[in-house]
Amino acid sequence: MSVDMVDDKGTDEPGWEVDPDDESGAAVVAAVGRQIRLWREAAGLRAVDFGELVGYGEDMIRKIERGARIPRPEFLDRVDEVVGAGGLISAMKTDVVEVRYPKKVRDLKKLEARAVEFGLYSTINIHGLLQTKEFAWALLRTWRPAYELEELERLVAARVDRQSVFERSPGPELSFVQEEATLRRPIGGRMVLRAQLERLLEVGELPNVDIQVMPTARADHPGTAGLIEVLKFGDGTAVGRSDGDFNGRPVSDPKRLRILELRYGIIRAQALTPVESRAFIEQLLGET
Repeated sequence: MSVDMVDDKGTDEPGWEVDPDDESGAAVVAAVGRQIRLWREAAGLRAVDFGELVGYGEDMIRKIERGARIPRPEFLDRVDEVVGAGGLISAMKTDVVEVRYPKKVRDLKKLEARAVEFGLYSTINIHGLLQTKEFAWALLRTWRPAYELEELERLVAARVDRQSVFERSPGPELSFVQEEATLRRPIGGRMVLRAQLERLLEVGELPNVDIQVMPTARADHPGTAGLIEVLKFGDGTAVGRSDGDFNGRPVSDPKRLRILELRYGIIRAQALTPVESRAFIEQLLGET
C-alpha cells in the first residue's frame, strides 16, 4: 500500500518534512538543498522551469532548496539527470537516506549496529526488529493521536531499516522474549498476523537468534514492570532500559544494568525454550 503524499498538482511530493529539533539532520538537508540550487542556477533554469522538468511544483522545489524538505532518493536521481551533474547529486542519496528517519531512531540504529549481544523482552507488542512492514504499518495506525500518512511512512521505513541487523556478518547474538498476548492480538487482521507469525518462524531459524514465548499462564515473573532491552558491546560496555525503571531512560551504569540483566535472565528461564516456543508459534499459525 502506497502512502506517498500528493500535492495540489496530483504528483507525489518528493520528500518529507524536516524535524526542527534534529539539528544534525537539518544541516545535511540544508547542504543538499544548496547544492541543488547551485546546480539549477548553473544550468540557467528558473525554479518554475526546473520544477516542470523534474515533475514538481515551484513551491516544492524552493522548499527543498532552502532545506525545509527532505528529498527522496528518486528525486535526487531525476535532478542529477536534468542538470547533468554526472552523479554528484545522486551521490547525496546516502546522506539523505539516513536523515529521513527520526533522530531517535537513527541513534538507536547506531547502538544496535555496535551491539554484539541483544536481550529484548516485549510485553505489549511484537518487538520492532521482528515486525513485518505490514504489521508495523497496522500497529502504528492504531496510535493516537493518529499519524499523518507521511510521518507514518517515515516511521515504518525506519523500523524496517533497523532490521538490517540480521544481515550483519558476523551477526550479533539476539535473544527475544515475547509475551504470549503479543502473538495473539490480530493487529491488521488475520492475514497480516499470519504473515507476522511466519516471519517469527523465519527469523527464529537464524543460528544467532533465539525467540522465546512467555506464556500468559506464568503468574509470577519479574517482567510485569514492562519492556526490557539490554545491548552489550564488544568493548565490554552495555546499555539498557526498562519501562518500569529509571524513568524509562537508557542506563549504562553497571549497578543498574545488573538489575536489568538479572530480571531478563529470570524471564528467559521462565519462558518456553526456543524449541518449545517455535512449536507454540506454529500452533498459533495453524489456528489463525
